[in-house]
Amino acid sequence: MPASAFRDRCRRIGWAAGLPGLALILGLSAVWTTPRIEARLAARADAIARETAEPGAEPWLRVTAEGRDLAVRGEAPDAATRDRAHERLARIDGVRRLVGPVGVVEPASPFTWVATRAKDGIDLTGFRPAEIGALALAERLEPALEPGTRLRDRAHAALGAPPDFVVAASYALARLRGLTPGSRVMLEDTRLSVIGEAATVSDEEALRAALADLPNGYSPGRIEILPAMVPDFRFVVTRPPGGGIDLSGHVVSEAARGVIRGEAAQVSETGRIEDRMRTARGLPPGVDPTAMARFALQLAALMQEGSVTVADASVSLSGVALDAQALPEIDARMRDAMPAGLTRGGVALTTRPLSPYRVGLRREPEAVTVTGHLPDAGTREALLATLRARLFRERLVDRTRLDQAAPAGLTPALQAAAGSLMLLARGEVRIADRSVSLTGESLYPQSARRVGDALAAAMPEGWTTDVALTTPGETPAPSPDACAEALSSSLTGPGPIFSPASATLKPDFYRRLDAIAALAKRCPSLRLIVTGHGDPTGSPPAPKPVLDTAVESTASLEAGKDAAKPQGAKSQGAKPQESKLQEAKLQEAKPQTGKSPVAKGPTDKASAGKPSAERKAADANQTKPEAKPAEPEPDLAQQRALAIVEYLLQAGLRADQIAAAPPGTVRPAAQGVGFALRS
Repeated sequence: MPASAFRDRCRRIGWAAGLPGLALILGLSAVWTTPRIEARLAARADAIARETAEPGAEPWLRVTAEGRDLAVRGEAPDAATRDRAHERLARIDGVRRLVGPVGVVEPASPFTWVATRAKDGIDLTGFRPAEIGALALAERLEPALEPGTRLRDRAHAALGAPPDFVVAASYALARLRGLTPGSRVMLEDTRLSVIGEAATVSDEEALRAALADLPNGYSPGRIEILPAMVPDFRFVVTRPPGGGIDLSGHVVSEAARGVIRGEAAQVSETGRIEDRMRTARGLPPGVDPTAMARFALQLAALMQEGSVTVADASVSLSGVALDAQALPEIDARMRDAMPAGLTRGGVALTTRPLSPYRVGLRREPEAVTVTGHLPDAGTREALLATLRARLFRERLVDRTRLDQAAPAGLTPALQAAAGSLMLLARGEVRIADRSVSLTGESLYPQSARRVGDALAAAMPEGWTTDVALTTPGETPAPSPDACAEALSSSLTGPGPIFSPASATLKPDFYRRLDAIAALAKRCPSLRLIVTGHGDPTGSPPAPKPVLDTAVESTASLEAGKDAAKPQGAKSQGAKPQESKLQEAKLQEAKPQTGKSPVAKGPTDKASAGKPSAERKAADANQTKPEAKPAEPEPDLAQQRALAIVEYLLQAGLRADQIAAAPPGTVRPAAQGVGFALRS
């Protein structure tokens, strides 16, 4: 090999051998110098970004150094401001390029803000109000987050945010607590949407309850909440005593709940349905939820009491069968009519005589339904014929069964009850042994009274009736507890306060008194006692008698006039105080001058002419009945109470609903007249 060729090859190998060392030197240099370059560039860029902030606000420009590059983000108020910030950043010594983008704040319509739950936090996208910085918004939203939840705000500033945006956003974020990762809440202007899956059954219930109370001014948008998955999905139909239906366990959706409630209304003898079902997922595959619920309700219809439970795709029954014929019917249904995907579980049913013997008739706008038991086919046909003759458009649904334990007189009682029911717009008859209950709505009050009287008169001997009918627009009387609560709420603050030394009603009393009168009319069971108040300390004494009272007590005045007649009439010009003083003296003298009701005997005649001392001695030896004292006049507090009582009586209260407190019962002047319940 020539020497020149060998030298060239060695030269090439030498350069290749030096390349790793050169790369190592360059890498060490980058590791050493890059952080210093980034720190220097970041410090100068941050200073420029801070200068973009308005007084009292945070900067709209956010800059991060990445080697010799600057990553810029934010939304400038306008394009000119953005360009000036770009120019200043580009002039920084050592900057290679700017990596954007930096947007410009513009109006957004619709103004959409989305919060999505991730496994490690919450991501915000869409738009946020331009007047609120990202950091300030995060601080205001933090109380709505679960502790330790990261909030990543990737939303863009925009104009056109709805009012109370922060309140609505906080409310929306709080709803994410009960949802699984991947779920999201969204504000579109003033509409709130929730889309996702509930974490637990309780979380879904709490979420739906919260969505019923949205922030003021906001309305619901898309509400798509998948029920939570449960490992022990079950459905239970319970038949309590009395013929109602209780639903519990789980239901796959709100739509399925409505279907099940409609099926249960057809089974319930009274129309009463207690719904305690909770939406959830977890029904075994291959089981039709509607067919499952219908089958369970059909089995419950053949029971007096007990429950039908579907758990782990198995149907179990326990309780009391409707009658002896129901046992083979249940067995046949469990064998031949079991829905696909379900299996037979345990059956623990007993029988017992019907007690009480029940029959029910329910009239609704579209149908008349007959349930319960009848003694024989003849009674059934007679009852149905009575109903058919009076029906026009309604369907007649017969769900009765036959049993011989009917009470005596059932047939005429049924005929009378059916006739009364047909006179109502809607209603229900419930017969339990020899007791008949009729409830419903009559078109006219007079007709309602006649129906009740006629039903009671038509009952066989030994039967009782209970009739409760209403008319359109009539409001049922509230319960005593509700009346007491309403009275308490209407009596907040001090009561009516009379002027000193007066018992005359003031015009500003009338509104409160009229409200009390209206409440007492709605509540016949309400019984009130009124207590008057005294005058403040230092007030002038009231004149006696008080001539300006709205309610005058004349008992003592008439007694005084009767006593004064033998001594002559009073002067017409006598002053009230002088007249009162004279009458008081006459009242004191009356027991001594009044005649005793005991008939005079010989002793009385003999002592009539004796001197005064002997007469006194004779009176001491003879029992003399005491004269009845004059009725005391009401004091000022009681006069005020009586004025209130008189007004309420004139406003329509019954005499047994209102009374004044006894004399001597006085409330402080600052508290005014008091109203209290009495037994």
